[in-house]
Amino acid sequence: MDIRFQVDSAPVLGPALVLFAAGTVIRVRRGVWDKRRGLLRLAAAVYLAAVLSLTVFPLNVTWGKYANQAPWIDQINFVPLLTADITMVPNVIMLVPAGFLLPLLFRNATSAARATLMTAAASLSVEAAQLLSYIVLNNGRSVDVNDLLANTLGGLAGYALVTLALRARTLRGSLLAAALPRSAALRADRRRTATADGTQEATVEGSVVRP
Repeated sequence: MDIRFQVDSAPVLGPALVLFAAGTVIRVRRGVWDKRRGLLRLAAAVYLAAVLSLTVFPLNVTWGKYANQAPWIDQINFVPLLTADITMVPNVIMLVPAGFLLPLLFRNATSAARATLMTAAASLSVEAAQLLSYIVLNNGRSVDVNDLLANTLGGLAGYALVTLALRARTLRGSLLAAALPRSAALRADRRRTATADGTQEATVEGSVVRP
């Protein structure tokens, strides 16, 4: 029996986004989520859906004599940079928003090293999903270590951008207002504020008033 059909991203990710958006609106109206933080969550969800639509979908299901018969191990490029070319640039760009969002969403993205590891883990998950779809669905997806490297570089670039943005007075307030309560960005800002206040208090207490 030969089976061939395609699952597009819109019928799967579209309803999921609509449900998430509806839940976000409900939580914002009930005061559970702040409006800016709700928008940040929604933006992150839209971004995630876009990445999945580019990397995992469409799912081309092929079983039978038309299925790809090549061994799954042949679908993996283990050698880094040997086949690197200009096609790596879109993979770098694709993960820049991820690196930018990480400190605003998660508490563990406290440094460039941790953000890089988190981005690499996310990219590795995508590559694993592509390999699994090839094994199960025979859809012709390939796995490339260069994609992993490019994605990780994009995440690091995004983290560098958000670090610079948090230092800019014109952007810092808006970003911190949208950051989630336990995010790395807010926790770092609170530590800086506490340190500054403590230094100021120590200076006042240690000052000498001369007649």
